[in-house]
Amino acid sequence: MSIRRTLTMSLAAAAALALTLTACSTAAEAPASGVDAATATSLSAFGDLAGLEEAAIAEGALNVIALPRDWANYGAILDLFAEKYPEITITEASPDGSSAEEIQAADNLKGQDTAPDVFDLGLAVALASTDRFAPYQVSTWSDIPDALKEASGLYVGDYGGYLSVGYDPDAVPEPKELSDLLGADYKGKVAVNGDPTQAGAAFAAVGLAAVQSGGTADDFQPGIDFFSKLNAAGNFLKVDPTTATVASGETPVVFDWDYLNVGYGAQLEGQRNWKVVVFDGTGYAGYYNQAISKDAPHPAAARLWQEFLYGDEAQNLWLAGGARPARAEAMAAAGTIETELFDALPQAPSDTVVPTEDQSTAAATLLGEKWAAAVQ
Repeated sequence: MSIRRTLTMSLAAAAALALTLTACSTAAEAPASGVDAATATSLSAFGDLAGLEEAAIAEGALNVIALPRDWANYGAILDLFAEKYPEITITEASPDGSSAEEIQAADNLKGQDTAPDVFDLGLAVALASTDRFAPYQVSTWSDIPDALKEASGLYVGDYGGYLSVGYDPDAVPEPKELSDLLGADYKGKVAVNGDPTQAGAAFAAVGLAAVQSGGTADDFQPGIDFFSKLNAAGNFLKVDPTTATVASGETPVVFDWDYLNVGYGAQLEGQRNWKVVVFDGTGYAGYYNQAISKDAPHPAAARLWQEFLYGDEAQNLWLAGGARPARAEAMAAAGTIETELFDALPQAPSDTVVPTEDQSTAAATLLGEKWAAAVQ
């Protein structure tokens, strides 16, 4: 099981969503129109898309960070942007970096042409970093559910899914519920994608463990307690999973977003058996978020990237990667979504938790205080 077709609708009903870089360019020159791209808050500042494209092409570069090519089909998305805008050189830095490392890179490289122009972040990090962002509302703003966007456009949900468990059926039995992972069959075999104090997927893994262990979005302590028990049992494998670790058998059980776990299976078909389960009971869903750096060395290209990501082509490419695009429901209504892919998204729990901003912030604080000691 993984994402259900109604996920975006359920998230939209929530009060709010909870949830590094080299370049050869020189400082961006202002376009002939004289528009200050760094202060533009919508496409209208450039007149139209052609105006924004002209400004971005004049800059000639875009710095992205922490975008693995095998994550939610980002490789295809990056390649399509490069095909559409060959005059803009994309620098892909630290593809395996965490959300927190994206912000660290922006701070360390501030004022340099190698600094990130844009971010892709888990919500907890986005909420803690809004002073680094420039507000921008893409032209398809009205299609994005209110629950997935900060009102001024400081950060906006882009793609999401359910937290799942991927496993190698040749190495371990199928885990049918969370508590199964505490058993002897899983000794030294259960990995999490990142550090929950820094990475969105790992943060969500603790959230899932919490709501599956009697906790709530207001109380992540049961989730921390679960991983403490997993560690004490010798089952917690402190290896950051990748396609390579799954292929080698090093990480036979992985907590991760369903679209990433499904991606492992697709990439390793014929090499490694890989199955994915979203546990019955309460599910944990979340979206990653786009943001533009207020110190972006290429501010027009940063805004063009956002317009591209929230257009139909890129949204459908995320869908092709097994992720739920933010504009899915509006695109379905308009007939612009890839219907076969949309309809094929599997069933997921009817009871779904999506923490609010306040809940996410509180959970991040709790994890900062207690995670390291719980799994040392």
